[in-house]
Formats: sequence, C-alpha cells, structure tokens
Amino acid sequence: MPSDSTMVMSDGSYLMHEMACYLRADILKIILPDMPVIESNYQAQYSQYQLPLGDLNLVELVIYLPNDMLPADIEALGRTAFNAVNIWRKTHISRSMDSQLRSIDVLVLDIQRQIDIDIEHDVHNKSCKKNPVQRLAYSFTDSNLVQGSLVDTSASIQPLQAFGWHDWHIHLNKLQIPCELWRFLYYRLGQSQQGNKDHITTSKNDIITGFLNVADFFAPAITIDNALIKYGLQNEPNSALIEIAMSLAQKTNSPTKQMYQQHMAQAAALWSQLSMQMLETVYKNPATFEQKESSEKSIEADFSHWQQQILDESLFSRHELIRTLYKHPKQAQQLQQQGYVVHQHSYECLGRHYVLIFYGQDAEGKHGKLAIRPNLAKIALDVATRLPMAELHHVVVLGIDFIIEAEDAFMDIDLWIQPVNPMTQRERQLTKKVQQLQQSNQSNASEITEDNKKKTDSNHLS
Repeated sequence: MPSDSTMVMSDGSYLMHEMACYLRADILKIILPDMPVIESNYQAQYSQYQLPLGDLNLVELVIYLPNDMLPADIEALGRTAFNAVNIWRKTHISRSMDSQLRSIDVLVLDIQRQIDIDIEHDVHNKSCKKNPVQRLAYSFTDSNLVQGSLVDTSASIQPLQAFGWHDWHIHLNKLQIPCELWRFLYYRLGQSQQGNKDHITTSKNDIITGFLNVADFFAPAITIDNALIKYGLQNEPNSALIEIAMSLAQKTNSPTKQMYQQHMAQAAALWSQLSMQMLETVYKNPATFEQKESSEKSIEADFSHWQQQILDESLFSRHELIRTLYKHPKQAQQLQQQGYVVHQHSYECLGRHYVLIFYGQDAEGKHGKLAIRPNLAKIALDVATRLPMAELHHVVVLGIDFIIEAEDAFMDIDLWIQPVNPMTQRERQLTKKVQQLQQSNQSNASEITEDNKKKTDSNHLS
C-alpha cells in the first residue's frame, strides 16, 4: 500500500553504474496493455541484463498521478500495473526452456506526483532546477496481488517479482554488486516458493538481512577456497573466510559478523571506484587493443568483456582484493622500496586469477613502474602458462603505484586482462614440465659455458 510520500532527488548508486556494463541490448520504451485509465500518464521501459549467473529482465514503470487520486485508487492502480506487465512479458520476453532457471523477471513501480515550484521566486534553490518529484513509498504487500493476477504463469515461467521504487533502491544500496543482486532475487524467489507464495511481493527489508546472514552466502567462496588448496595454490583455508562463515553458522548477531559485513560493504564500494578509474584509463587508450586487428565493434566487445571480468566479483572477493591493496603500507620498508608481487584469486570465479605487482619506489629500477609497465601482457601470459588449472580463463594483472603525499595515500593502477585459451589440467602440467626442462637446460648450458671459459682462461695462464 502507499504510505507517506517522500522527496527523492537522486537514484544513483554504484550498482546501477556497474549494471550498465551488462546490458544485452538498448533499453526499450514499451507500451503496456490494459492500462486505459492512465495510458497517457505513464512511461515504461524494458532492459535485459546478461549477468554472469543469469539473465535479469527488468521493467521499470513510472506512473504520474493526478493530485486528487485517492489511496484506494492508487492500490487498484498497483494491481493494474502488475497485471499489465505480466501480460506484456508473457508475449514479449522470449526465452528457451533451457534458460528458465537462469532468467528472472522484475517490475519496479515508481509512482510520482510532479511538484509545481515557482522557479522565479526560488532561483537560489538548486533542487528546483532538477525538476523534483514526489515519490510515493509504495510497497507490493497486497496478499491478493499474485493470486489476483490475470495471467497464470506458474506453469511456464517464474513469477514476476515486484518492487516499489524505494524498496528496490534500498536493496540495490545494500547489495552493491551484480552477482549478489542475482543471488538475492533467486533467494527471494525460493523463500516465496517454500512457504506462503504471497511472500513474493513482500518488500520488507528483513529479507535482505536474512539473505546476507544465511550460512550458504559464502558457499561459492568456500568451494573455490577448497579448489585452490587442491591445486596447490594455497596451503591452508583462508582464515578470514572460515571465521565469517562460522560466525554466520552460529546464527547470532555477533560483533565479528557485523564487522565483516561492514568491511565487505566498504570494500565493495572501493573496488567499484577503483575499477571505474582503471577501466576509464583503458578506454581512453585504444592502443590497448591494437594487438588485435579488430573492427571498432570488436574493440567495444573486448572492452565490455574487460569490464565484466573486473566487476564480476562478490562481496567477499572484493574484500580480499581491497585487503591485499591496503596491506601495502604495512609491509617492510625494504620490500616497498624494491617492489614485490602478490598472487590473489577470485573468490567468485575459479577461472579468474589476479597478479598484483606493487612497483618499486625507484621508478627506473628493475622492479619500477617504467620497467614493468610495458611488460604487463607478457607477465600475464607467463602466469597463465604456469598455473596448473584447467578452469583458468583470465589472468588480471594490476600494476600498482602507491603514492603518499603528506598524510594522504593514492593508488595509480595499471590494468591488463589476459584471456587464456582453455587447456586441460594434464596439458597445463605438461606445459609446466616443458618449461622446467627448458630452464634446466638453459641453466646447464650456462654452467657448461662458464666451465669452458674457466678452462680457456686456465690454458692461457699456463
């Protein structure tokens, strides 16, 4: 039901910026059936996002209300909108039978009243220059909403998940990450199907809390952690992962749980900021893709793939990457001076590996920025060949210049993302053995050359 109206000026968030990288096609303006009462007073658009875990089909419907509409009429309007979108999606959203479980449909309903402001008398009020609107804090909580739907979709496609504008953006701000948004929607759908099916329309924020605190939340990260140990890339489980997973399993609101959730939220925002900065730098340098004789469209496709690789990280995965970056100031001064390398793995996708190269402070030294930066692609290929993982598909190399000015610290990060040809584990092991043999032969050849030189020098002396 609609509750108190609120003034909202902005609907921006990191997640919405990231979601733009997953758009499958242009956003479409659509006309909904069976909305005769307000057919000239609404705007609807359809977006399809191809997320790593599945397709999100999003209908955003804005309805402009007359000032004299009664609350009961607004409630009826919500049902009309829900039914109209249900009818539209059944005939316009095409999907194969194989994609049913990897596709989720969402309606976001934004009910607005325009506000008349005398701009001539409020020229100093910045907000009035942005054409403010009054949004009704509408929530889909009517228990008859799904049962009263004019379209029976239970046998063909999953139920339409409906949100009011405010609830949707509260969820986006809490989830922050595309893959976590998908998991939440799937979790919400599961909750509705387990018990009272009307819960699909419940938009209480406690469902987000339940999702973030479920013991299975870290199951994908734990699976990858175990695989890394199996491959010999880690000697023991990640202690941070085990600690937070155990805390969740206890189902208590412990300080540890609260701390990690806060840290993960901060890390998610930081990773988003850094990613956008890195990707913007890459985009401004088209020469990055010149090694491929590609058309402009394929260059755009390559860049889009770069975007998705670096943004396809979960809350915990981003937490670990940011934690690695911010450990640098605590390293020994000698290590910071000469530079060093840290290997880190994605905890969202086993096939993605990170190499973090912290440049030495001597820019022209062996491990300085000027020496390493031109060789990021070569380093990525070398790492890809040495990793004994059949699942490996991308190596992400970050060249990090940690700059401290007065009391402020900055990071200038160079980015290279290297796709890796699929290889079986056996092929990688054989490749690694061949490399070891080549290195051994080179070492033996060097020793023989050195011995021959010593003998030559000895003969000259005698």
